[in-house]
Amino acid sequence: MRRSFSAPVLIKTLVAAVAAWTIATAPAAAETRVPTSQMEISLGFVPLVKQAAPAVVNIYAKRVVQGRVSPFRSDPFFGNMFRDFGSARPRVQNSLGSGVILSGDGIVVSNYHVVGGATDIRVVLNDRREYAATVLLSDEQSDLAILQLQGGAQMPHLDLRDSESVEVGELVLAIGNPFGVGQTVSSGIVSGLARSGAASGQGRGYFIQTDAPINPGNSGGALIDVNGRLIGINTSILTRSGGSNGIGFAIPSALVAQFVDQARAGNSVFERPWAGIVGQPVDADMAGGLGLSLPSGVAVADLHVLSPIGAAGVVVGDVITEVDGAPVNTPAEMLYRMSVAGLGGTAAMTVFHDGVERAVDVALTKAPDSPARDPRRLGRGMVFEGLEVVTINPAVIAEFNLPMRASGVLVTGAGAGGGRAGLQRGDVLLAVNGTEIATSAQAEAALRAAGRKLRLEVLRGGRRISMRLRF
Repeated sequence: MRRSFSAPVLIKTLVAAVAAWTIATAPAAAETRVPTSQMEISLGFVPLVKQAAPAVVNIYAKRVVQGRVSPFRSDPFFGNMFRDFGSARPRVQNSLGSGVILSGDGIVVSNYHVVGGATDIRVVLNDRREYAATVLLSDEQSDLAILQLQGGAQMPHLDLRDSESVEVGELVLAIGNPFGVGQTVSSGIVSGLARSGAASGQGRGYFIQTDAPINPGNSGGALIDVNGRLIGINTSILTRSGGSNGIGFAIPSALVAQFVDQARAGNSVFERPWAGIVGQPVDADMAGGLGLSLPSGVAVADLHVLSPIGAAGVVVGDVITEVDGAPVNTPAEMLYRMSVAGLGGTAAMTVFHDGVERAVDVALTKAPDSPARDPRRLGRGMVFEGLEVVTINPAVIAEFNLPMRASGVLVTGAGAGGGRAGLQRGDVLLAVNGTEIATSAQAEAALRAAGRKLRLEVLRGGRRISMRLRF
């Protein structure tokens, strides 16, 4: 039998149904709800972008790059004959990137590859205000740089969120200046954590992975969460086609916070704790031999005699599985955990030794710069004029990424004379004319006393090379 309703009754019925549906589907006040439509996502990002975009800036940097130097420049005979051959003609190189203002007094973070070596840096805000900037602290290995705006006050800025709380699947926005077209916002999710050794360029370490499009010019820009807090600095993209259809990597905010602290403390070079070990990831084959139930952790393959990890009782063959409660599976991840803990304190490490798990406290200290590196530069009239050498110590090993047990004398600059002879930056001098050398002073004395015949023993890329020269 068909029933009919009057208009008032029908309206009351519909209102009650809508109210019941709203109560049933509404999230609790403290609950995080995933947007259910593209419209919700779009509307939800509008206030977020208005809040965060003013703190993301465009960076224009200029650096002077020297042209190639003539190999005959210092030669007494060929120098005049080939005076204009390969002459060093400086040229100006421009770079474009992004940055993020982190404080009201104009502290800005960007990538090293955007501002490294720059002689002139201009920072342009979203409202077109323009400021000169100077680099307070930079580090090529981490690909981070901290800048100070000149005359900046009451600047818009982003708050840092502890990147340790970031989870895979979170919605994120990438804000930057791709291709120089102007400030652009792209959306995505956090698609991975603990990515190490995957980014391109000089940056090495631990990254947040995202599928938010990142293009040239986005470098140094912000990766923010849905509350407008900075969780990472966009640094690169991994792509097969060269376009934005790849996966992006961002440097976590926890490391950025350490950079800001050291810059405010007056450091111009980032100081990170020294591990003093050679480690390798534990794979399935190694796990069985080490007695581990799962392939995890970093196996200690070698230790420097002054290693703070060694001083805590760790020996070759042990496996480091956690640092400060966080699991580590690669050497880069372990060093990242030590870096965000900072210098001066200790890190609690979980170590697997002979089938037993134990905890050790490791002092977070810099690599010892002793014995003194004693830099030397060979003067005019010597066989290798302009050659620059230092004595190898733990600090030099860490700075130049040398083998853990490296010793001898490191070539830090070949100069004109060393370059003609085939020496390269990064070579390790072991012996001169059959006499072993251990310090830069011994290397200088041996080369000064060399006659017209010279025999060098050099370590290059792990290979020992014998060089015989006649002058």
